Amino acid sequence: MRVGLFVTCLVDMIRPRIGFAALRLLEHAGCEVVVPATQTCCGQPGWNSGDRAATRALALKLIDEFDGCEHVVLPSGSCAGMIRAYPEVFRDDPANAGRAAALAAKTWELTDFLVSVMKVERVPGSYRGTITYHDSCSGLRELGVKRQPRHLLASLPGVTLREMNGAEECCGFGGTFSIKYGDISARICERKCANVQAAGAQAVVGGDLGCLLNIEGKLRRLGDETTRVLHVAEVLAGEG
Repeated sequence: MRVGLFVTCLVDMIRPRIGFAALRLLEHAGCEVVVPATQTCCGQPGWNSGDRAATRALALKLIDEFDGCEHVVLPSGSCAGMIRAYPEVFRDDPANAGRAAALAAKTWELTDFLVSVMKVERVPGSYRGTITYHDSCSGLRELGVKRQPRHLLASLPGVTLREMNGAEECCGFGGTFSIKYGDISARICERKCANVQAAGAQAVVGGDLGCLLNIEGKLRRLGDETTRVLHVAEVLAGEG
């Protein structure tokens, strides 16, 4: 199966090991993985800010780059959700609407793809310790990602999952929301971090780097230097 890996901007610039972890997981599952070198952004910041023209330009570039892939997989529910929304981006552009819809239909969040398409039961990583899982808003509400990461984490011997209160609640990031409404975002994140700490886990794990950076930054500012903050791909691939 020929799978295109879209790394995402944040992963590429801030924590590229997540991209390598995703690559390892896909190859371990038996996929032929293509990573277009020219990939950049899915267009989500522009879309959220009302810049339809910039969003369309980036979307068309991405559609061209992943043409020929049977599936496109991302280690981010947020960016995968944006690509799934491409039909809306091109709803008044019949010339490109079909290609946008075709890409949206074959785009997956990483853990959802591994569980729902590849039927993965075992992953190459190993991890021992207690973790708590944060459900990112886009992955959960747009894509239905909830059971999939937990299913894969449960396949790792030595992992104990402690569910935190409010696991499905927002961390306060929300992309441009955290910039426009900084004070509100900070208070929401404080509540999330309190729930993380109350769970008593050694690490908080999630599927979107934006959320994880937000949570980790607040934990460190609160003086918590011990709770690890990891992307689910890092844990599953043994890169954490």
